[in-house]
Amino acid sequence: MQRPATALRRLAVSVAALLAVTAVSPAAQARTDPKAPKEFVALSDVDPTIIQEMRYYTVHNFVGRRIDGYRQPICILTKPAAQALHKVQRKLLRQGYSLKVYDCYRPQRAVNHFVRWAKDTNATSMKAEFYPRVDKSRLFADGYIAEKSGHSRGSTMDLTVVKLPARPTAPYRPGQRLVPCYAPQAQRFPDNSIDMGTGFDCFDTLAHTLDPRIKGKQHANRLMLKKSMEAAGFVNLAEEWWHFTYKPEPFPNTYFDFPVSRGSLAGRH
Repeated sequence: MQRPATALRRLAVSVAALLAVTAVSPAAQARTDPKAPKEFVALSDVDPTIIQEMRYYTVHNFVGRRIDGYRQPICILTKPAAQALHKVQRKLLRQGYSLKVYDCYRPQRAVNHFVRWAKDTNATSMKAEFYPRVDKSRLFADGYIAEKSGHSRGSTMDLTVVKLPARPTAPYRPGQRLVPCYAPQAQRFPDNSIDMGTGFDCFDTLAHTLDPRIKGKQHANRLMLKKSMEAAGFVNLAEEWWHFTYKPEPFPNTYFDFPVSRGSLAGRH
């Protein structure tokens, strides 16, 4: 009969050997990840002047943690969409403004992360800022969360306008007091963009681009962004003032899942 200690040692060796076989190193994982088609580019390679504040790489978003698939804080888009954004940026720069992107291409694994989070009705740490007037159980029915996103097709982005010279955005500190995304600009989370009436990713009808309650300078700012983007071939989503899709889309029916990273753009054919 084997001694207990000997049996335990052999079991530990067997488990370690199994883990050594099944474990995947980060480098190996990167090699197995899908690559972006050659039609995708990093926005900074097309226009390095556009400000990038990639929210889903950070914990300052409606989930409260970095979203799956965002390995670097970079904007990736199809080349036609990136080139069209460059045209918008050139015009805005002459007026003393700059575009700022919050999100661009979004992998399907990130959308899946949103769906899992939405189904967990206990995960409400960011409710006070992003959806204070919406019951989380209504996020699917009200259209705020879906199992597919146009972002995954590569020609959709979320963005705003910043007055130049751009002030740095104050960093979000986990645990800090949250303020509703529709509060007056001086009260809600500080953002260096011009006042659009709500913050980014505000799950509220006030975020509808042409909501009649948004007036004066806030309304004018939304129209400036909308008209500037439409002139370059973009279409706005009526429910989100920040959401635009370049038309015609190079991949109108394909939802990609390569990670958001420079590595996804390397070694393509």
